[in-house]
Amino acid sequence: MANEILPLFILTTGGTIEKIYDEFEGSLTNRDTIVKNKILQKLRLPYTEIQVKQIMSKDSLFMDDKDRQQILDSIKTYAKFGNPVVVLHGTDTMDQTSSFCLKNFPDISVPVVFTGAMKPLGFDDSDAAQNVIEAIFAARCMKPGYYVTFHGKLFNVPNVRKNKQLGTFEEIE
Repeated sequence: MANEILPLFILTTGGTIEKIYDEFEGSLTNRDTIVKNKILQKLRLPYTEIQVKQIMSKDSLFMDDKDRQQILDSIKTYAKFGNPVVVLHGTDTMDQTSSFCLKNFPDISVPVVFTGAMKPLGFDDSDAAQNVIEAIFAARCMKPGYYVTFHGKLFNVPNVRKNKQLGTFEEIE
């Protein structure tokens, strides 16, 4: 059906993409998901129903395999509905979490696209909105599997890593 509304889940875990600047403390912290108010309400997506689910609000540098299992359990839960999943994640360990998911649940039945940002959403030169939009598009177009999308590129998991010098992600052999 040409005008069919397709559901999509966005699972948030924290990371730079959702850090909020606290002017009283002078710090950037993860608290609550801000993707709904800062990005999604500004997009025109008449054929996509997006449901945002907050899993945790954590800097990925502090994630361990228990956190990764919690993310994977959430992916499994929402994949049962047969709809694509986007995971917002901190960039420092996004490759580790996506690889953990592939290793522990390789037979995923929907596309799962991980993305994040190098600069927080509230900053003028943030890459957050671009990366979220690209992740939504990729999740709608790709076959089932695990992916990372970042700065206009789409990578198959596990063949991806963060390049800290360039401030982006790159393919690995």
